[in-house]
Amino acid sequence: MAGVATEEGGADGHTAIMLRALGIPTVLGAMGLTAHMRAGGLAVIDGSAGLVILDPTPATVIQARRGVLAFARRRQRWGRLRRLPAVTLCGTPVELQANLEIPAELPLIAQSGAHGVGLLRSEFLFMNRDELPDEDAQAEIYTTAVEAMAGDPVTIRVLDWGGEKEIEALSSAGAVPDAADSNPALGMRGIRMLLRYPALLETQLAAILRSATAGPVRVMLPMVTNVAEVLQARAIYHRVADRLRSRGMKLPEVLPPLGVMIEVPAAALCADALARVADFFAIGSNDLTMYTLAADRAESSATDIYNSLHPAVLRLVRMTVIEANRAGISVSVCGEMAAHARNIPLLLGLGLRSFSIVATAVPRVKQAVRTANIAECDAFATEIMAQSDPDAVTRLITAHHARL
Repeated sequence: MAGVATEEGGADGHTAIMLRALGIPTVLGAMGLTAHMRAGGLAVIDGSAGLVILDPTPATVIQARRGVLAFARRRQRWGRLRRLPAVTLCGTPVELQANLEIPAELPLIAQSGAHGVGLLRSEFLFMNRDELPDEDAQAEIYTTAVEAMAGDPVTIRVLDWGGEKEIEALSSAGAVPDAADSNPALGMRGIRMLLRYPALLETQLAAILRSATAGPVRVMLPMVTNVAEVLQARAIYHRVADRLRSRGMKLPEVLPPLGVMIEVPAAALCADALARVADFFAIGSNDLTMYTLAADRAESSATDIYNSLHPAVLRLVRMTVIEANRAGISVSVCGEMAAHARNIPLLLGLGLRSFSIVATAVPRVKQAVRTANIAECDAFATEIMAQSDPDAVTRLITAHHARL
């Protein structure tokens, strides 16, 4: 079995997320790895424990093989959950969807038991290519994903370029100037970049709208920080729809919902105002954690600081859920926070009823949902939210999970 180990990177970085989506054992941020490894040597990569063992002893190899067999048996048990509903012991239904990084994951999503795609990261369409994909090329790929979900919804996030992602085609095609930001994560990224160069957004929205005739679709705006951005994007959205109809294109009578990602503190703190102009919320816990704690999720040096269970992050999540419920719009978590079964009781206690996660995590999260009781989750969340120390939160969650 193949695995990946690197000296750099973080557990919630883009590379780690993609490798997990493909089910590849991965350990990133293993400092000193290259100094100690040798060409042709054997290594054991334990992605669950975050361990890399170089030149293992025969006994360690035997133990690792037993671990692989045990994991295979667990996956087999989880596989039996595929057709069972995601419902708590007290009868509360929970929506479980999958994140889609690349088209190769579509079969994995179908096998996982997820009901639809809660986050289609459209960046794969723009990366590793010399030319930007045109409207027809994008529409074809989106339509394929929508058709593959066979009636389950697909939420497509428009291009989130910037931060740790590099898309050379944007600069080479003259769509945007060469990035000059010393810190691109805090510069021209996400919706702010798309609004500055609206031709990119218009082409993508047109392609998404065309795919909406194949099944239920939702459109999501990344890195929103204020109401004006949503209003500008919505105006472009309706203008694109009108233009498509004037070309004789068939579109749904009611346009797909237009929602926003809550992934910076400003969005969470203004969730009440954003809820009045957005059709739904999706909490991007990876970036929300990074921006709240000023810790880069892709940097191994920030591993000890980056913590999605930090009380500050949890308070922003709770604030977002409260305002979404008050406005009567749906809210989900589509970051790695929800991919860990141990976090599910807390998230349910915070009022969340929708999760979009890597497909390989869907079965174990469903198992956590099916063993949860909402009243107990509410009490547990109250206990957690009274904490101010991140380590205390982690200890409580670990102890609670061990008792289940």
